[in-house]
Amino acid sequence: MYANSGHRTFMQMFTTRVLALALVVLTGTAQALPAIKTWQTEKGAKVLFVEASELPMVDIRLVFDAAAARDGDQPGLATLTNDLLDQGADGLNADAIARGLEQRGAKLGAGSERDMAWLSLRSLTDPKLLEPSLALFGKVLAKPDFPEADFKREQKQMLIGLQYEKQKPGAIASRTFYSKLYGDHPYGSHPSGTVKSVKALRVADLRAFYKRYYVARNATVVIVGKLTAAQAHKIASRLADSLPEGSKPSPLPPVAALEKADEVLIKFPSRQSHVLVGQPGLRRKDPDYFPLYVGNHTLGGSGLVSRISDEIREKRGLAYSAYSYFIPMKEQGPFMLGFQTRNDQRDEALKVLRDTLKKFVAEGPTKKELKASKNNIISGFPLRVASNSKISEYLAVIGFYDLPLDYLNTFTDKVKAVTREQIRDAWKRRIHPDKMVTVVVGGAVDGTKAK
Repeated sequence: MYANSGHRTFMQMFTTRVLALALVVLTGTAQALPAIKTWQTEKGAKVLFVEASELPMVDIRLVFDAAAARDGDQPGLATLTNDLLDQGADGLNADAIARGLEQRGAKLGAGSERDMAWLSLRSLTDPKLLEPSLALFGKVLAKPDFPEADFKREQKQMLIGLQYEKQKPGAIASRTFYSKLYGDHPYGSHPSGTVKSVKALRVADLRAFYKRYYVARNATVVIVGKLTAAQAHKIASRLADSLPEGSKPSPLPPVAALEKADEVLIKFPSRQSHVLVGQPGLRRKDPDYFPLYVGNHTLGGSGLVSRISDEIREKRGLAYSAYSYFIPMKEQGPFMLGFQTRNDQRDEALKVLRDTLKKFVAEGPTKKELKASKNNIISGFPLRVASNSKISEYLAVIGFYDLPLDYLNTFTDKVKAVTREQIRDAWKRRIHPDKMVTVVVGGAVDGTKAK
């Protein structure tokens, strides 16, 4: 949903101002980010608020532990539930909701992944614009209708997407990788479900899921913008406390470590192979977070200057892109390495990838590499928090994962404090190159067997 052209121009002008301010921060000395105020609403929703007075705008985000990890035996349920929230609410259809927000220059957002689901609103703070936008947002949040016709349309679109996925080797590789990595753990289920599971869903399933998980005690409310604390209190209570109090869901089960290596080759009629390698990696509150994160920047997280890219792309020309990264989650999210290459080169590229990983785990980064990684992370950090929307996304992570309120203000100091010894220690304890899942999707090569 987009603002009309007049409001888009207005917001674009202020976005330019935000980026200019970010450049000032980059060229100046480090400075503290705005203080985070936090409290609970009467019904138990957690609230995080940052006053940002530069622009007459506000970003509001409500985050719920209501994503794919809560699907149970109905994969796709959380995603479809979230997709339907703005398709009809309190008697208004999707067009009426969209039109009402567009007329006031407001933008509604929603999404659902494996850990978290969310609804968001961006609006100007002029009461004549904010008040009706909040009213519409409140209806979507607390009074969704889940219309049957819209359910069938969204269900059909999900099924079309699942069929289209079968034509994309990258999507096949990703889905297979998570399934092999997590098995029966909730993280092993894809947020989009399967053709069979999505076909079996009914409107009653969505309403029951919404009723269980979209409740105040399962909500984190984030507000960033030109508001006073008193105004933020009223908005948070108005939105979160319009929901039933409810309760938090039970904690997710721990992720089991891999006991041995597992390799899967899936035949696909393509000239290139998509390769993913990895293991369970990090929790958001992991004590090894910074040594693993900073170390990975050197290994494969810094683009073309990383070791993996240097060995596979620059020295041997085996792939255009090669990478590694962690996805920290409530429980251990994946540590993933990957590349794409010609079918006849994939064995060589895979060997180089594994050898590079083994060497890094054994030795860690050089002094020069560590210095470069730290400088790159720290110099790029201001742009990562250079707008209200980016700050609101970080606050959602802080609130949802119960991270310290000073997380953003201390981030660069913690990066600076990481030593080579800490990286070597953490990587040797946590990363096991001989016990990883490997998924290859591509055309068969002479001498290989495809599943």
